[in-house]
Amino acid sequence: MVEDAADIAEQLRRGLTRSGYVVDMARDGVSACFKAETETYAALILDIGLPKVDGLTVIRKLREANVSTPILVLSAQSAWTARVEGIDAGADDYMTKPFQIEEVIARLRAITRRGVEHNSVTLKISDLSIDTSQMLVAEAGRQIDLTPLEYRTLHFLARNKGRLVSQGELVEHVYAADSEPGSNAIEVLIGRIRRKMSRQYIKTRRGFGYVLSEPDQE
Repeated sequence: MVEDAADIAEQLRRGLTRSGYVVDMARDGVSACFKAETETYAALILDIGLPKVDGLTVIRKLREANVSTPILVLSAQSAWTARVEGIDAGADDYMTKPFQIEEVIARLRAITRRGVEHNSVTLKISDLSIDTSQMLVAEAGRQIDLTPLEYRTLHFLARNKGRLVSQGELVEHVYAADSEPGSNAIEVLIGRIRRKMSRQYIKTRRGFGYVLSEPDQE
């Protein structure tokens, strides 16, 4: 999230965190470009009126660098010309301030679903289903009660179905930037998730990471 107004940034951070997102912050356009080009994010929320480099320039620079991360512009500029300019620069959606956090989250979910293999709000892997709008998980119709950390872990693996995900990558996407999880935190999380399911969807590649895939036939 790139926002230089501290009160707005904190309001957004709290709302997004309550909805299960891990939020990384930047206060100006230079930091935004650096972070977006060197880290992997599910989406960017970006103000236009930023210090050092404005938001439209940030969008253009990222798209020129082939950074395809979905971008939601959240700006005080409400004129239709500003909206058109933002979309033409490469943004995926444009909202104006003041805003309702519920709408921001709904728009964020929409742009992160675009271009993903699973265009529905529900991800399905065999008997496992993940309702991303309600943050609910079920296996063969039976609801699985997950903590927020467990849900974020499973959701990230499901979004990357079939791909090897390292422990370091999981830590970055599951824990907040200012937290310091223990060395075996991800291993403990994976173990807890597995115990709540009747079939094994998460495979361990010792020394490499984890893969979520169709469970082996029994």
